[in-house]
Amino acid sequence: MGLKFCNTLSRSIEEFLPLDTRRKKVGHVLLRATVYDFATSATANICFSDLVRRYLEFQGYTSSM
Repeated sequence: MGLKFCNTLSRSIEEFLPLDTRRKKVGHVLLRATVYDFATSATANICFSDLVRRYLEFQGYTSSM
């Protein structure tokens, strides 16, 4: 069972495929939450991104931000 993401641009479900399969290296972008206001959807984004990063590291990938 592979990791799948929803591509909102094409409105389809796509399987995760790293660009560099030989070194098992992946990259991702994390948007930081603001400290000047209440928790927003950015807070949920941080939690989700951390969860994905931990899962990929568990699978043997190295991540770079």
